[in-house]
Formats: sequence, C-alpha cells, structure tokens
Amino acid sequence: MQVDLTGQVAIVTGGAQGIGRAIVEHLTNNGAKVAIVDLAVAAAQATVAELTAAGKQVAMYAADVADAVAMSATVAQIVDRFGRVDILINNAGINTVKDRVPIHEYSSDDWERILRVDLTGVFVVSQAVIPRILAAGGGRIVNIASVAGLVPLRLQSAFVAAKAGVVNLTRSMALELAPRGILVNCIAPGSVLTQGTRALFYGADGSYSEKAASLIAHIPVGRPGTPAEVAHAVLFLVAPEASYVNGAILTVDGGWTAGYHREW
Repeated sequence: MQVDLTGQVAIVTGGAQGIGRAIVEHLTNNGAKVAIVDLAVAAAQATVAELTAAGKQVAMYAADVADAVAMSATVAQIVDRFGRVDILINNAGINTVKDRVPIHEYSSDDWERILRVDLTGVFVVSQAVIPRILAAGGGRIVNIASVAGLVPLRLQSAFVAAKAGVVNLTRSMALELAPRGILVNCIAPGSVLTQGTRALFYGADGSYSEKAASLIAHIPVGRPGTPAEVAHAVLFLVAPEASYVNGAILTVDGGWTAGYHREW
C-alpha cells in the first residue's frame, strides 16, 4: 500500500519493536519523518540505525508515556528537530506478565502498572501532542487498542479495562477534535505474531502449540496476524484519502470478533 505522507512528521509511541516498529517502517516508507518514543532504548536505537541507513528520517526519544512532564519536554524536542507534528500513533502498551488470574486475585500493582501505560499513557501523550498538531493545521491520531477492549477476555482485568477505555476515549477525542481538523480513529488488533509472542504460538518443532491451536480455532482466517497487517491499517487511517473516517474502531483480527466461527 502506497500513500503520500511527504513532509509529514509522525510520533509513534512504543515504536521500537513489534507492531510499533512495523508502523514506523510503513510511515517512513511512505515519506513521513518519524519520532519513536520508547523506553526500550537498545531496540529503539537499533531500529533508528537500520532505517537511517536506508535513508529514512527517524529519531528516538526515551520517555515514559504516562509522565506528563517528560512527555511535554520530549514533544518539544521533537518539534525542535522536525519543525512540526502531523500524526500521532498511540501504540505503547503492556499486559500482564505473571500468571493470569481472576479479578479477586489480581495484583493491584499489575492493575496500576497496566492502566498507567495503556490508558493514562494515551491521555498524557495526546495532551502533549494535540496542541502541536493544531499548530500544524490539523492531522491524524490513531490509538491502538485491542479486541480485548471490544469483547472482554477472562483473567486480564486491567488489560481489558484499559483497552475498553482506549476505545471510548478515541470516540470522545473524535467528537472533540474533528471540528478543529484532527481526525481520531482506533485500531483493535486481534492475536498478532510478534517476536515477543512467537514462543506462545510455536512449539519446539515449529508447529502451533496446543494452546495456540485452540486460540486459532476461533479465528476464521485460521492464523495469527502480522505486525505489517496492523501497520497497513494505520497507514490507511493516516492517508490523505481517509479524510472522512473519524471515530472508527477498525478491527484487524481475522474475523475473531465477527461472531462464533465454531459449531457448538
């Protein structure tokens, strides 16, 4: 997919690896200059080095997306370097890293940690960036949620709450900002095969693990998605041609949330 983003400047949070990196690659391949905001410094530096060597204009900034002071300073640095901001991709997110448990056993530390990044981070970054996009004459914001924000999953209280919050925050932002020239949309990915999730999907022999096979049985297309497939959806939403798309929640899930795929 090719669109014309020449002269536009994008900020991608969590852009060092996985879905975020794919988004950065697709934006730069279509002419945008990109600032990566990520605390995974080594991975971000590697991404910047590789894309810079390929002739792309990319920079990285280490900042906590939920820290308002840090984000204000970081956005100011980005504008000093690139002159403007036209596109914001709120992609940074985390999930439970320990054993998944029901809500009455859920760790309050995990709850605070996940809500802070996945929901508060979207709020904080948006507050820091929106005035810059307005100063540029308008632009696009894409928030990355999850199918878990549309169809709640078990044993992930904080994640489903945060992503559901991102879904409705997107709609609220779209209502407020479209009259001022900023279109706001959301992507809800399903199960996506990244480097971090590869071990969850594949056994030692390269075949799907039993748990992954059970999950994939619920996906009509019969496989996990790729980061590039999510990035293509982002590219569509920030393209000049998507000028009448606002407040949309675009699922990129292989049909997971369309309804029951299996017979019961």
